[in-house]
Amino acid sequence: MITDPWFYLAAIPGVLLAGLAKGGFGGSFGMLAVPLMALVVSPVQAAAIMLPILICMDVVGLFAWRGTFDPRAIAIMVPAAMLGIAVGWATAAWVTEAHVRLIVGIVVLLFCVNYYAGAGKRAEPKPHNRLKGTFWGALTGFTSFVSHAGGPPFQMYMLPLRLDPKVFAGTAIIVFAVINAVKVVPYFFLGQLSPANLWTSAVLLPLAPLATLVGVWAVKRIRPDAFYRVVYVGLLLVSLKLIWDGASALL
Repeated sequence: MITDPWFYLAAIPGVLLAGLAKGGFGGSFGMLAVPLMALVVSPVQAAAIMLPILICMDVVGLFAWRGTFDPRAIAIMVPAAMLGIAVGWATAAWVTEAHVRLIVGIVVLLFCVNYYAGAGKRAEPKPHNRLKGTFWGALTGFTSFVSHAGGPPFQMYMLPLRLDPKVFAGTAIIVFAVINAVKVVPYFFLGQLSPANLWTSAVLLPLAPLATLVGVWAVKRIRPDAFYRVVYVGLLLVSLKLIWDGASALL
């Protein structure tokens, strides 16, 4: 079990924000967990520690948003995500920690650029598109596998649909619940679910249901505009740090 206090200083806010994301308050929040932990431990270990916590959050979220989802989105995104997970598993031996830092950092940076470029713009709702959904769904599965960073590609497909926030939240929780459940098998065979990592997960686990329920409460009652601005600034800074670390190690 990790005993470094600096790890928990980074991990606790990350877990709390991941819970808000799982509750439906904002998909970007969940991405902070692994990048924050990756400032203290390796991103691979951070992802392994987060998996049991995310599964616990999924259970709470599935109960909270039961019966509220977009079946078409699930039919498109889930099979594509399984393909992405398979690609992540197959390439795990060649993707180093530096690669993971760089990949996650670039994905987060692109998401921030996409957010700021489109901030304040309102477009007509887009219809479902199987080709686009398959691409973003596969990328969702891959980035979720390597570092639980599936939120950006998922949102890049889902946000233009302009679903009701509750339907969006319910759809997201189903898609990522399936993804996280499936990831248990490759994570186990890759040796990431070690006793040390699981004990660390257990220490953080009590925060999971509490944070998720707060997210459910928030999405129903709070306007998140100001909170989004703060979190996206945080995401941007973390993305630049991860890109710097990954590129420095590779070069």
